[in-house]
Amino acid sequence: MKPANQLKLSFVILGFVVLFWYLDRPFPNSSAIYESIAIPTSSASVSSAQFTLPPAQGQTISATSLPDYIAGFTALHPQQTGAYILENGFEALLARAWLADHATRSITVQYFIWSNDNIGILASEALIRAADRGVKVRVIVDDLLIEAEDQTLIALAKHPNVEIRIYNPKHRVGTNVGKRLWNMISDFKGVNQRMHDKTFVVDDVVAITGGRNMASEYFNFHHEANFRDRDALILGKAVAAISANFDNFWQHPLSVPVENIFAEHRFLRLSPEISLQQVQQVYAQLHAYAKQDENFDPQLRQAIRSIPESFERLAKEMVWTEVDFIHDIPGKNRSEGLQGGGDSSRALAKLVSNAQKEILIQSPYLVLSDKAKSLLQQTLRRGVKIIVNTNSMASTDNLQAFSGYRNQREELLKMGIQIFEFRPDAESRGKLLNSPVIDKYKPAVFGLHAKSMVVDGKIAYIGTFNFDPRSENLNTEVGVIIHNQQLSEQLAQSIRRDSSPGNSWNAQLDNPDQHVSYSKRFQVWLMQLLPLRPIL
Repeated sequence: MKPANQLKLSFVILGFVVLFWYLDRPFPNSSAIYESIAIPTSSASVSSAQFTLPPAQGQTISATSLPDYIAGFTALHPQQTGAYILENGFEALLARAWLADHATRSITVQYFIWSNDNIGILASEALIRAADRGVKVRVIVDDLLIEAEDQTLIALAKHPNVEIRIYNPKHRVGTNVGKRLWNMISDFKGVNQRMHDKTFVVDDVVAITGGRNMASEYFNFHHEANFRDRDALILGKAVAAISANFDNFWQHPLSVPVENIFAEHRFLRLSPEISLQQVQQVYAQLHAYAKQDENFDPQLRQAIRSIPESFERLAKEMVWTEVDFIHDIPGKNRSEGLQGGGDSSRALAKLVSNAQKEILIQSPYLVLSDKAKSLLQQTLRRGVKIIVNTNSMASTDNLQAFSGYRNQREELLKMGIQIFEFRPDAESRGKLLNSPVIDKYKPAVFGLHAKSMVVDGKIAYIGTFNFDPRSENLNTEVGVIIHNQQLSEQLAQSIRRDSSPGNSWNAQLDNPDQHVSYSKRFQVWLMQLLPLRPIL
């Protein structure tokens, strides 16, 4: 087919894809769930919660601050890192909320998605309360999927203890539709180089990293659909590496202060300025929103209050071992074109190359580059078993990525990879989904978003890396490699459970695609005709 005709065909297919996307959306948008709840205009504020910290193991008196409290644990394990796997979204949310309430010096936050839904609003309010106590708050959010009003961003950044930077702002913040389209045409690779990192560090002594973004569906609070995801809570030596990586991004030219963005694009905006009165009103609205029981359930408040006791239990279950924090540099992949890889890709490829018996992979998206496919073929020839748990068409939130996987599925199965596709009605929902919202609304869809790997039952990876070309070559990624058999076996059991018949379909035997509508299957088929693999 002539190139011109090929281009015309692509545009026709793209038109059909857009049409079917509107008619049959695979996963609800988080921003639509809470938009019916009006943010009150009351000036009431919420004071910072004050709790008494229990003594850490080996201490005889109560600690007076979070760093002192954490020091009680780290002092017993010098040159080691404590790791605890946060499997449940509600538990992961409580940990973040409690740590934010007890920060004394600093909070650094790095996310790919920050939604303007219930959880996103409550997270912003928690950071403002911490800043009111004198805590220095620094936030980096990728520009691609950020959901925030311009005035809200400016108001938050106006706080003397809050700084917000937007990574690679070519899509949303300070950018109108015309400018965004021009960016995509003039710098296609640049607009696709995103910051997929997800880290939360408090007082430089405790960190959380993993797959969860700052939105309701990652913490069991979405009314219609939620993700099966995973984080790691980290204490000790590896926290310094996580903090250093944040600083590298903070200082990089691609991380732009929101004030600078709006100043640069003022001629494109109606009125980016905001008065002191408007700033105070935004803060008052945030505090009032968090104070209302319908927005911040009393059960959630009580759960946060009980965290000190839970943290004591958690600390006893924490495993102290060798942990490597892997990451990419800002602006990853300086090579020409869309290929090139990065440090995180190379670190995970090394784990695969060194595997002797078995590799368990859990990834929401499975689209292998030629290089990745070749690596797995070589690994299979060495007699290593490879088992993958990924999304089905029925559970995925990204049909474009699924179309890339569907193009490869038969080939991967013939190679000898065992693939299990996650069910939207997985039996594990009852155990993994527990929160006041879940108990009330009982959401229908459960999708996979965890990104993990276990090698030979003794090395575990938990992070942000999807097994697709975008994570391999374009997005910056982070994660922890845990060299510990106990935690590796724990993670392996979790992935095997998710791959079991009640939670997943066998891609070889069960024909998982039959469980979705004909329109969705047709939509994916159309996407399969497009040359999308390098950016999936």
